[in-house]
This record gives sequence, structure tokens and C-alpha cells, in this order.
Amino acid sequence: MESPISHPDSAQRGTVAESTVVRTYSTLDEEYTAIRERAAVLDLSGSRVIEIAGDDAVDFAQKVLARDVEYLTAERCMTSLVLDEAGLVIDQVVVWGRETGMLVESSVGGGGRLLEHLQGQVGDLSVELTDRSGESTLFSLEGPYAWGVVGRLIDSELAALPFESVVDTEWDGVPILFARTGATGEYGYKVMVPRAEAQKLWDAAAAEATPAGQDALELAMLEVRQPLVHHEAGDADVLTMGANWLVDITKAEFVGRDAVQAAFEAPAGLRTVGFTSTGVPAAGTAVTVDGETVGEVVHAVHSVGLGSGLGLLRVPADLASAGLTFTVDEADATTLTSPYITPKSWSTPII
Repeated sequence: MESPISHPDSAQRGTVAESTVVRTYSTLDEEYTAIRERAAVLDLSGSRVIEIAGDDAVDFAQKVLARDVEYLTAERCMTSLVLDEAGLVIDQVVVWGRETGMLVESSVGGGGRLLEHLQGQVGDLSVELTDRSGESTLFSLEGPYAWGVVGRLIDSELAALPFESVVDTEWDGVPILFARTGATGEYGYKVMVPRAEAQKLWDAAAAEATPAGQDALELAMLEVRQPLVHHEAGDADVLTMGANWLVDITKAEFVGRDAVQAAFEAPAGLRTVGFTSTGVPAAGTAVTVDGETVGEVVHAVHSVGLGSGLGLLRVPADLASAGLTFTVDEADATTLTSPYITPKSWSTPII
């Protein structure tokens, strides 16, 4: 589905799975700096919004989500993984509590695969799954001063909402769903707005914050070790990815639980660890020690904040520690402890 927001012809576009997105509006440096130093506005219309409703909505959500949502109220949201029976990641989602069920926000580009998976899990349950992406769209505000934009644009009281709070409110007479949640480690807010009104609200937000594209968003997510599903998942389970913090293994049942439990109990296999290097090696590049291949590069980009390459390696568990040096593309790659950048928001109060 195309974005309801009109972006400049100069914007550089690309694809993430099923979605066409703006990769950059100006330069990566400028957009990344807005996220880390000021405030950025991001078009998330490449994410689908799927409604779960019906008498068995909660039971169904408990079945398909790897975290416990039994007591998720209409004033809260949370992040979870959705897994298949083999424990592999279908998607990372944000679940918005609603009085009549839940809204599930897919990752950018991941909505089609997610919806197909959910439809296959309904079985005999009394559940209605509705893709609401044709009615509503999402954008976000991220940055250490994003709260100021929220105050000027919508309501100053919303800026200081507790993390993962959700509010039904209005902007210029338009009903919107507002949440304090983000993905970069900076102050983050999301707005779900009717598609017909999205351009007007986007223009108002873009007058207060710098538009940033997918490249800057993914770099900032990587720096605080938020999973990038379309780069990392594939045939890697949640332990290999290092995404087990998004799974409630104490939860009695969910799709993929048995596989995750088996992975916990099995001998340690491959693990993912961050690294920095002088270059930006391609995914799949061999990681070696004294000429012996011990792993491979999962994903790497140039980090504006570090001024070097930054990425993820997949190596045996006993080598997935910070401070080790491997050889990648004939250059040194040094492993890191996450987060790889300290977000400015951690030391910036909301006033």
C-alpha cells in the first residue's frame, strides 16, 4: 500500500519487503542528527495496522504473541515478537490495546507476511482479523526534543505520558490515536491518523521536526540493538538473534514456545553480537580468526555517530563477547556492548 503522504520528488526511495519507503529526504547525516540531537518525524505508512476483534480476541492474541497481553488495557501498548512453530520470527509488532480487542502494528514492510500468518492461526476461534491500513496510517516523532514538538503540535500533557501509554485524542478536530513508544532509544511518540487527514498532520509535524527516512531510522535502531527483522531473522531463532527479551518464556502457551524452550535447553549455538570496523562489509562476509572462518556478517552500515562501520556478526556463543577482535574483509572488526551509542534522551528531561 502506498503512503497517503506526498513526499518531495528529490526523496530517495527504496523497498523494504512489501513496502516502498523513503530512504532519505536529504542526507543520512542530517536526518540521523535530527533523531539523536533534536526531533525527527518519520512516515511509518509502510507498517500495516491489523485489528483483532471478536469473542476470542484475547485468547487469539495470547496464542500468536510471544509476550503476555492478557491484561493489556485500552490505555497501553507493548512490543512483542510473533513466531512460527519452529520458533522463527514472523515479525516484531507493537500491540495497541483497544476496548473491543487489539490493534497490531507490523514492522515496516512486514504486514503482508504477518497477516497471512495470523489468518492461518485462527482455527475454530471466534476472531475477526481486519486490515485497517486502508483507513489509518502511522507516523512517529523521535528525538531528545520530540516532546517539545508533541506539545506544540498536539497537547503538552501528552509529552510526559508514561512509556507505552495510549490515548484517544484529537488534532484540529481529527480523531487520532496517540502513543508514547519508539524504537531508537530517544523519546518516541506515534500517531495513528485517518489516511484522509494524514497529509495535513504530516505537514504540520514536518514544520516542527526534520523528516527522516528509513536509513536513519534503521541506523538509530541498530545502535540501541532494536531487532531489524528484515535483516536479521531468516532462519535464525530468537536466541541466535538475541531477541529473547521480546519473549515471555514463562507464558504457558504461544505459537513457537516449544521451539524456544528447546533452544534454551540445547547446547549454545550461534549468537549475534555488534561490531565496529573501518569498512562496511556486506552481509554474508566471512568472519575469521587466524584464517579460520568462525562466523559471518549479518548486517552492517556506516554509523554517523561512531564515524565508522557498525554491524552485527553471528559467531559461536563463546565468541559473542564484547572487546574481541575478528578479521572481516582483511580489516579488524571489534565487538561491542550494546547500546553502541548512548541516546541523548537518557540525560535530557521532559520539561
